[in-house]
Amino acid sequence: MSASASEQDCVFCAITRGDIPSDRVYSDDQVVAFRDINPQAPAHLLVAPRRHVASIDQLRDDEALLGRVMSVAVRVAQAEDLAESGYRLATNHGRDGAQTVPHLHVHVLGGRALRGRLG
Repeated sequence: MSASASEQDCVFCAITRGDIPSDRVYSDDQVVAFRDINPQAPAHLLVAPRRHVASIDQLRDDEALLGRVMSVAVRVAQAEDLAESGYRLATNHGRDGAQTVPHLHVHVLGGRALRGRLG
């Protein structure tokens, strides 16, 4: 099966394939987790599915993969010793939601008190 044009141009698809080096902290057949190259907190990791999914909006009907991504995000936070002090999981959707890479990914942020309250 050949990759679609969006997959061929997608930086996160290239990272999950191993075409672009990353500081991986977790990898399985469905999901990859790696350190963000522009961290917004002392611990800032990204969890992305290997399959190209443009945003969380396109994954709403695939509960198994959505659950896997979130489960790995929690596992990564725990492995980074963020569970006791706390951490944030966040994903962005669309331009107004501040999504800059059109490939679903969950940010795992922690290692300091995070500003702003989301709810």
